[in-house]
Amino acid sequence: MREMPFVSVVIPIRNEEDFIARCLQSVVDQDYPHDRMEVLVVDGRSEDRTREIVAEFGSRYPMIKLLDNPKLSTPAGLNIGIREAKGDVIVRVDGHCVLEADYVRQCVRCLRETGADNVGGLMKTVGEGYVAQVIALAINSFFGSGGSKFHYSSKEQYVDTVYLGAFPRHVFDRVGYFNERLMRNQDYELNYRIRAAGGKIFLSPAIRSSYYGRSTLRGLWQQYFQYGFWKIEMIRLHPKSVRLRQLVPPLFVFSLVAAGLLSPIHQVFLRLFLLILASYLLASLLASLKLARRKGWRYFPLLPLAFAVMHFSWGLGFLLGLTRTAISALNQRQ
Repeated sequence: MREMPFVSVVIPIRNEEDFIARCLQSVVDQDYPHDRMEVLVVDGRSEDRTREIVAEFGSRYPMIKLLDNPKLSTPAGLNIGIREAKGDVIVRVDGHCVLEADYVRQCVRCLRETGADNVGGLMKTVGEGYVAQVIALAINSFFGSGGSKFHYSSKEQYVDTVYLGAFPRHVFDRVGYFNERLMRNQDYELNYRIRAAGGKIFLSPAIRSSYYGRSTLRGLWQQYFQYGFWKIEMIRLHPKSVRLRQLVPPLFVFSLVAAGLLSPIHQVFLRLFLLILASYLLASLLASLKLARRKGWRYFPLLPLAFAVMHFSWGLGFLLGLTRTAISALNQRQ
C-alpha cells in the first residue's frame, strides 16, 4: 500500500471568531491520519477573538499552528502558509468553511487518480436565518452563479476552476504562488496560470464542504461588487481568460442604465429600457419560482431581490473597475 502523502491544510483568516471554531473542528475531525497532517492558520492580525480561539485549538491539537499575516490580505496569507508548509499536498481551506470528514482523503484520492494539478469540490453555500438561507439558495443556483460548474455540477469532470482546491506542492514551484495584487479572483487567476502551463483542474462532487455565506443583502452586495471590480484586474493580466458568462452582468447593467438615461431623448430608448427590464424580471421570477418549488415557497418573496443584488453589484463593480483602469491608462499616457 502506498504511503499517504503528508498534507498541509492552509487556512487564511481575519476576524473569523464566529466561524473559525467550526472550521477547525471539521479539520481535526478528518478521517485522514493526523500524523500525516499539519494545519497552518494564517491570521491577518484579527481584532476579535479569532487568535484566542485558534490558540485554544492549538493547545489541544499540536498539528495546528498559528502564523501571522502582516499584509492582511487572503492571497498574502495563502502564500505565507504555502511557504511554511511541509506537506507534499497543499489543501486550501476558508475560515467560513466546514469540511466533511473525508474531505482531505477525497482530495488525495482525486489527485492520485487523475494526476491533476488542482482538485476541488462544490461550493455548497449554507445560511443561518431566513435571509442567509435565501442568499445561499441564490448563490447555489444556475441563474445566480452564471454557469460556474463548482456551484451545481453533479459529475466529476475537468473544469477551468474549482472551489478552494488541493494542489501537489510542486505546482507552486512550476507556476508561482497566489497573486497578491488581487484582493479577489486570486483562485481563478492561479488556476488560469496552471491551465496555461499545461496543467489540469478537476472537479469532484465527492469532495464535500459547506460554506457559510453572507447573512445580509448588504454583505452580499459588497461581496459581489468586489468580485466584479477585481475581475477587471484579472482580465488585464490575462485577457484570454474572460468568459462570455462573465460579461453578461456588466453588459446588462450598462444597457439598462444607458437606455434609461437616453429614454427622455427618444421613445426607442424608453422601449429598449422597458424591454431589458421586463426580460430580466421575467427571467428572475421564473428562476425564483423554479427554485422555491424545490426548496420551499417561503423563500420566493426574497429570491428575486437576492438575484438582483448579485447581478447588479457584480455588473456595477465590473464597470467601475473598467472605468478606473481606463482612467489610469489615460493618465499614464499624458
